[in-house]
Amino acid sequence: MLPIILRRFAGMLLVLFFVITITFFLVKAMPGGPFTSEKSMPESIKKQLLARFNLGGSNWEQYTTYLGLRRNVSGHYSGLLQGDLQLSTKYRDRSVAELLRDSLPISATLGLAAFLIATSGGIWLGSLAAVRQRTPTDTGAMLVALFLISIPAFVIGPVLILIFAIRLDWLPVGGWGSWSSLILPAVTLAGPYIAYIARLMRTSMLEVLGQDFIRTARAKGLNDARVVYKHALKVAILPVVSYLGPLAANLLTGSLVIETIFNLPGSGPFFINSILNADIFLLEGVVIIYCTVLVVLNLAVDIAYTFLDRRISLTA
Repeated sequence: MLPIILRRFAGMLLVLFFVITITFFLVKAMPGGPFTSEKSMPESIKKQLLARFNLGGSNWEQYTTYLGLRRNVSGHYSGLLQGDLQLSTKYRDRSVAELLRDSLPISATLGLAAFLIATSGGIWLGSLAAVRQRTPTDTGAMLVALFLISIPAFVIGPVLILIFAIRLDWLPVGGWGSWSSLILPAVTLAGPYIAYIARLMRTSMLEVLGQDFIRTARAKGLNDARVVYKHALKVAILPVVSYLGPLAANLLTGSLVIETIFNLPGSGPFFINSILNADIFLLEGVVIIYCTVLVVLNLAVDIAYTFLDRRISLTA
């Protein structure tokens, strides 16, 4: 298995290479620049800005046309390999590495909490609905899933704040500090994904419960709980596992609205702000980080598959 994992890892590096390269040229092709909205300034100040951000060249019009990416591709990769993500052009005197270092742990913590809530809640709800198929429990579970999918986060978040923070005064309204400030945003972020996993788990569990090895287990006298949680769950969970890689990336990258509602200093707003502000180096840094997270998690899901189902082998 190790040689195959190493080959997958090499493929992952190749994917990152192409993503970074495409991002480099897309950013270079964008019109305008990070300073085009600034008031007119003396030529000497323009030259100082170019030098400060290591953009090179003194032709301001040419710079704004090509977003100032005067570095060649080899120099670009050389800086990345050394961990040099450059300075942010809008968050002055702060490097991209510093901005991401301060904000990513917050987004990662929120994403991890939402991930645990979504997977555990979705698996439990979907399994419960499948085991009690065509009963009021099944109908109620799917109605809950439909509700969680239908109501957007910018509605659920304020409602939870109104109930649990303002009316009941159990949890903080927002901000970042104690563990209690994580509960409402994590539940809000996890809500739709609980529904997705529940529906996926219900369908998979119903299929597994109709297979021969489940009937054999019941014929041996095993009770329903042992049949479901010891035999059926291990196989039924496989489609959910394949969804967990993209799910983790979605939770990490999709927290912009949640972080805005609950005033969390995470990295989500950098996605939008780096584009609106034409903050070229911050945009590149965010893309690189999140693409790395996505490909690593997908590799981890492939490896986890082989442990959950011995019939599946990791092939090149």
